Amino acid sequence: MAGNIDRGGSRRMRVNREEVARFLWTLGIALIIAGLVRYSIQKEWLILSKALLIAGGVLIVAGLLLGYRIILGYFSKRSSQLGTNTIVLSLGVILILGVVNFFGFRHPKRWDVTTEKLYSLSDQTRKIVGGLQKDVTIIRFAKEPRTQIDDLMAEYRALSPHFKFQTVDPQQKPEIAKQYGATRMDDVIASSGTRTEHIEPTSFRGDLSEEDITSAILKITRDQLKMVCFTTDHGEKSLSDTGADGFSSADAQLKKESYILKTVSLLSEKNVPADCNVLVIAGPTQAFFPPEADAVKKYLDEGGKVFILVDPEKDPKLDSLFQEWNVNVGKNLIVDASGLGSYFGTGPVFPIVTDYGPSPITKGFERTATMFPLARTVSAAEKDKTDPEMTVLLKTSSRSFTIPGLKPGQNEIRYDPKEDTMGPLSVGISASRKSGDKSERLVVIGNSGFASNQWISQQRNGDLFFNAINWLSQDENLISIRPKTPTNRRINLTVAQKSALTWLDLIFLPAFVIFSGVYIWWKRR
Repeated sequence: MAGNIDRGGSRRMRVNREEVARFLWTLGIALIIAGLVRYSIQKEWLILSKALLIAGGVLIVAGLLLGYRIILGYFSKRSSQLGTNTIVLSLGVILILGVVNFFGFRHPKRWDVTTEKLYSLSDQTRKIVGGLQKDVTIIRFAKEPRTQIDDLMAEYRALSPHFKFQTVDPQQKPEIAKQYGATRMDDVIASSGTRTEHIEPTSFRGDLSEEDITSAILKITRDQLKMVCFTTDHGEKSLSDTGADGFSSADAQLKKESYILKTVSLLSEKNVPADCNVLVIAGPTQAFFPPEADAVKKYLDEGGKVFILVDPEKDPKLDSLFQEWNVNVGKNLIVDASGLGSYFGTGPVFPIVTDYGPSPITKGFERTATMFPLARTVSAAEKDKTDPEMTVLLKTSSRSFTIPGLKPGQNEIRYDPKEDTMGPLSVGISASRKSGDKSERLVVIGNSGFASNQWISQQRNGDLFFNAINWLSQDENLISIRPKTPTNRRINLTVAQKSALTWLDLIFLPAFVIFSGVYIWWKRR
């Protein structure tokens, strides 16, 4: 009888201990949660928050000591052991991921898998920042860091020890804001020595881009700003024209690269201004008068640099200059029968170039294209010992050929072996020569539309135009592939292809699904 009473009392005691253990666990967890909630609200560890955490931890440990039998009983079950294995494995995976994430945070590494390397710094930025000879500091005036610009600045810092970046709170350090002329939050200023430049975002989203930063670095580090002069009075492309055929986009980019631009009238000034580092003749539709042509020739002979873009069926009357420089500008129109134009939605009189000469201007252009709406040949004439050093910059495909021109109402273009020339055909050349201590340079391309607003952003068109300016101005450090834009990957369908897709989507696919359903139902009924 007594034994039964003892066993009953033991069971009651065990039950009471288990209940107390569960109560202690519950209360301990509640206290820990309360302490964490207080910390999340107050953002600092006050005495009460610490006390709650400590008390909660003590209660949980006490509960474990009192309820160890519960724990042993739980783990003695097969289902519990399997569950424990799962939990341990999960914790192991979480631990491994945590370690990987920690090292990834401490030693970040990114891989840019886009075709155009849109999220990597361009070759131009790498050249400019990597070649810095003086310290450059970018200062962002704000209260807190900003991920977008911080990530971008980390890539810049990796290029040169001369590049530095810092975020300054203008309210805490107003003297620094006053020193650099910051007037509002989120001002970003580039500084080098005594020179500073406010960096304004050009994107519609308001974020600073790579072009914005690199342009500011150029402005504060270049010792001398060079001037590019564009001729007027002959129907040339206009820098202020924002239409499809204008050169306003070229104007904006050249200014970003720290060039000073101006237009010159050779009719009124008689000579090319002495402060012009490069003279650009961009697609004249009317002839130069002999005194004007002589002024351009004289400028070249005295160590000048000239960039001529001449369109088909236009005669600028610069023959004496071309002859002296051994340049043959064809009186023709190039037809591209390779079919490359279909990839860009263009026709056969829109040659696509993928073959480039060994020149700094076209370095890095391999496996990319440049596009020329209505182009003529520009090549080297018969070479002589006294001729300048010449390089063919651009060659069309072997399936291209020349024709005299397009006749009104002409619908069919055919190759005539008696009159036409088969490709590859040269579309542009560069030439240079020494005259004492002077270096004379010339670039001629048989089209001007490739650098117009409509086409300058396509493929390598812009790089070709700006690299030619860089080479002529002897700014070799700027010759590069510039920041990229996403490729237009839209598919252009013919009327027949659109019709076929319509029938497939609206007729054949629904009919196939309905027929399959009816057939399966019939077989199973």
